[in-house]
Amino acid sequence: MPSSALPKQEVLDRLMAAFRQFGYDGASLARLSKATGLGRSSLYHYFPNGKEDMAAAVLANAGARFEEMVLAPLRAEDAPPRERLARMATGLGAFYADGSAACLTDLFAIGDAGTLFRQRIGSRIQAFIELLAAVAAEGGIGRETAEQRAEDALIAIQGALVLSRGLTSPEPFRRVVSELPDRLLAPGDAD
Repeated sequence: MPSSALPKQEVLDRLMAAFRQFGYDGASLARLSKATGLGRSSLYHYFPNGKEDMAAAVLANAGARFEEMVLAPLRAEDAPPRERLARMATGLGAFYADGSAACLTDLFAIGDAGTLFRQRIGSRIQAFIELLAAVAAEGGIGRETAEQRAEDALIAIQGALVLSRGLTSPEPFRRVVSELPDRLLAPGDAD
């Protein structure tokens, strides 16, 4: 399919890959044009306000995917907490390509992007923490402990992403993700 006829979803996927590779500040219009195969005028046709619109669309698209792959399994009421956490862990593995895909939340929280998107990113992080804590609490963990474990889970996920990419090995990420249900639901640590 010629690049000028790319569906918008394909354009978003290519933009996401470019932002993951270069970050917001490093993703120049030339790099975004090259990544999509679209000229600058075609990019402005899709995204009239330029790079900021592109980044906002990529964040929205990634947010929708994260909702489907990671958050929806946590909200499902058809399974006990441990199983929901295991489904969420599987979704995390797919979303982050076994730890090889950079986290847009991290990349868009710094530099110029941080000014533009920090509030939106912070809200998403807080929502994820609250949902993880709610599932842990449902699994019998005290609320205060559940909230701390949820924060610790995100810290572990982000650290594992950095380590896996730095070592070019999925193992640290896979290990952390597979241990998440146990970390969140381990007995002890009463409030």
